[in-house]
Amino acid sequence: MSAKVMSWFLLALVRLLTGAQARWYGCPPKAEQRIYFANHQSHADLVMIWAALPRELRSITRPIAAKDYWTASPFKRWITTAVFNAVYVERERKGDEDPLQPLIDALTNGDSIILFPEGTRGHTGEPQAFKAGLYNLAQRFPDVVLVPAWINNIQRLLPKGEVIPVPVLCSVTFGAPVRVEEGEDRKLFLERARRVVMSLAEV
Repeated sequence: MSAKVMSWFLLALVRLLTGAQARWYGCPPKAEQRIYFANHQSHADLVMIWAALPRELRSITRPIAAKDYWTASPFKRWITTAVFNAVYVERERKGDEDPLQPLIDALTNGDSIILFPEGTRGHTGEPQAFKAGLYNLAQRFPDVVLVPAWINNIQRLLPKGEVIPVPVLCSVTFGAPVRVEEGEDRKLFLERARRVVMSLAEV
């Protein structure tokens, strides 16, 4: 199966199982360089946001994928590289390597990215504390637009530990962009960004 056929299959499957509704509040879909950052409760999150973006944005937006999980088999590696053009990231620092370097390279090349600042999937309703990567990237790329997103109900589709999806209605709500305010330190920004994501659950 070619990557293009797989892309169509996944889009059809996600829309059949979830409806894949995209709700834009505070900003429209736009072909500008962005970091989309969202809550993370399921392996399907990556596919859900990717499917919610308009076609013209999918082609310029790369999801971040945990390297240890998404390269564990030839199929996972193929689907993340050939279909999603994902950026692999190490979840644990190795030696002097900067785990953010692949994301920095993607943003330097002009790509948009989909980031899950919690770093790993949670299993409660609220996102875990955000890790420093979002703040560090925002500082390094101040002209890249930071768009918060809330993925609703996806944990019921494919919760942690499950492999068989269950059809449920899901949506992705995109909110108004945020930025690091002058003098705002890392801790304050990350907590504010987390609250912004959580607030979209009520929209």
